[in-house]
Amino acid sequence: MKREEVKNLMYERFIEPTKLKKDVFVGVELELPIINLNKMAVDLKLVHELTVKFKNYFDFKVKARDENDVICALEDHVTGDIYTFDCSYNNLEISFGKEENLYPVKERFEEYYKFIQDVLNKENHTLTGLGINPYRKYNKRLPVPNGRYRMLYHHLCLYKKYGDEISFHDMPEFGMFTSASQTHVDVNFDNLIPALNAFSKLEPVKAILFSNSVLNGENMELACSRDMLWEDSMHGYNKKNIGMFDTLPQSTGELLEYLLSTSIYCTEQEGKYINFKPTVVTEFFKKEKVNGEYFEDGKYHEITFKPKKEDFSYFRPFKFVDLTFRGTIEFRSVCCQPVNETMTAHAFHMGLINQVDEINQILDEDTVLFNKPYSLTELRKIFAKSYFPEFVEKSELKKLLIKILDLASESLKERGNKEEKLLNPLYKRAKSLENPAQRLIKHLNSGGKIEDLIYEYGRL
Repeated sequence: MKREEVKNLMYERFIEPTKLKKDVFVGVELELPIINLNKMAVDLKLVHELTVKFKNYFDFKVKARDENDVICALEDHVTGDIYTFDCSYNNLEISFGKEENLYPVKERFEEYYKFIQDVLNKENHTLTGLGINPYRKYNKRLPVPNGRYRMLYHHLCLYKKYGDEISFHDMPEFGMFTSASQTHVDVNFDNLIPALNAFSKLEPVKAILFSNSVLNGENMELACSRDMLWEDSMHGYNKKNIGMFDTLPQSTGELLEYLLSTSIYCTEQEGKYINFKPTVVTEFFKKEKVNGEYFEDGKYHEITFKPKKEDFSYFRPFKFVDLTFRGTIEFRSVCCQPVNETMTAHAFHMGLINQVDEINQILDEDTVLFNKPYSLTELRKIFAKSYFPEFVEKSELKKLLIKILDLASESLKERGNKEEKLLNPLYKRAKSLENPAQRLIKHLNSGGKIEDLIYEYGRL
């Protein structure tokens, strides 16, 4: 397939859907770690029993089963809510059908959460609001037994083959112990590039407000270790697939050119999930043959296959601010938040999605964080740490954070749903300059126990 054909596919998949967008809806995806308080591996039998009880109580329908015929996904056909697991059965995921108002999502989440906790707590298990499972070392490294997650884990484990090319970490199972809070917001064509730019600039600010993934006992310097875990894995083999934009795109043409320089690493042909060395998407479709691997009969087999047009549906970058095929921007960089502050990130994004000109103006004029000799990527890395650099004037930083939150709050007030109240915890974080990760690190460094915050961050 020629480059122009790939470019047309890219346009149809990612740009064209934004032309159909008028109203702004929000989609919320919440991942929460499951913890066995006995400091043992999560009891998977209990998890599967929970799924059946959840199905029966909320009248969800079975959406998918794993290869052992165990239910791994449920769906409510009325709300569009989905109960499932991300990467492993240690990481519960609840995705909510699109809504105009965040409060119905909040109410349903709280109802689901109370039910799930009641089942888990009876067996000394719990959910909590931490972006890294603090008991990850006790859990088994087992992906959900289906084609997609087995392929993904196998792909991430291949980092050793390319260790001379890139410096990788040695935690390919990170998807099984990291939990995120992701937001999808509708974006229209005219607002697409300004929105991508504005929210890309906000990533260092979001690191300050939302970091909550500490590898306790391993790298206490990082408040948002999720960034590192993604970037220094096989997902980051091509650095353009993850993290920040190197240079902010100024047009849809520049955005398309950027996407054409990102890589594809998997597909499905003839019922087989196949992974292969990450290959720039335009180069992939030029090839007559591609060498890959697939799983069958308990082991991996080598395969040579011819790229097909249909393989393009398996192409997906993992940027912090990602354009999806649904005509939405997906915000992927926020860690799972303390449970009683779950909706903060979604309110933040909803409040600012129609304020992109104002955001750009504030940040273009700022001298507290921006307009310094650091790229956006460097700023995100600086503020994903547990401490602030010397160049930051903290009193001025507080003012900047509050100015951004005020902008979000005013926008939410105009919507008339009282969603601005969901931002209140962020004002506290801005005034104290302390995010959940920094609070956890301070607690541990002062001799506190991780269990204290497992309970506190898991409290509704």
